[in-house]
Amino acid sequence: MHVIIEWTYKALKGATTVLRSEEMPAAQAVLLAEDMERTGRVKSLHCIDRQETNWSLKELKAYLKEIETEPHNITVYFDGGFDRATKQSGLGCVIYYEQNGKPYRLRRNAFSSELNSNNEAEYAALYLGIVELDLLNVHHLPVCFIGDSQVVINQLSGEWPALEKDLSSWADKIDAKLEDLNIQPEYQLISRKENSEADRLATQALNCIDITGLSETER
Repeated sequence: MHVIIEWTYKALKGATTVLRSEEMPAAQAVLLAEDMERTGRVKSLHCIDRQETNWSLKELKAYLKEIETEPHNITVYFDGGFDRATKQSGLGCVIYYEQNGKPYRLRRNAFSSELNSNNEAEYAALYLGIVELDLLNVHHLPVCFIGDSQVVINQLSGEWPALEKDLSSWADKIDAKLEDLNIQPEYQLISRKENSEADRLATQALNCIDITGLSETER
């Protein structure tokens, strides 16, 4: 989770002002907030997450303690590939997260012969990532979903309507799954070059190369 620190600063001669930080990871915000409070110049302080929820420092520390042993700080990259000639699809997802103070990367791909377009493959790849989150027991957390499909990202974020029946069905299925897990999604569009890892997994799936792997990563 990322937050902004907002605090009321009191000068030596009594003047006060309200200040806001840049967005930062919650754990970093706790360290900075504690250091700021030790100055004795902070009249009040709270943190604000991306859903505009206010957190006291005590509440934020308790939250971080609670999720420490569970996957958190989660980012999901997804990509789908579709071969028009064979009507076959490859799906790929990469999940980055932290657990017990260590960073991890989960890679997963899948083959499908039941989809009808590249856009459907993109949706299916995202859904594959959400299923993996369910298997990791991820729930009641914000998650950032990143892909290079303008259609999927803009439709799920509400920027574009999902007019095609097949795509609308996928969007509804994803929304329902996220609601069931109580995951607060954030969608981010990137270039295909920036999404090369998920793209490679999707291509490998099209070539019938199955990939499933979990590894610890460097910070």
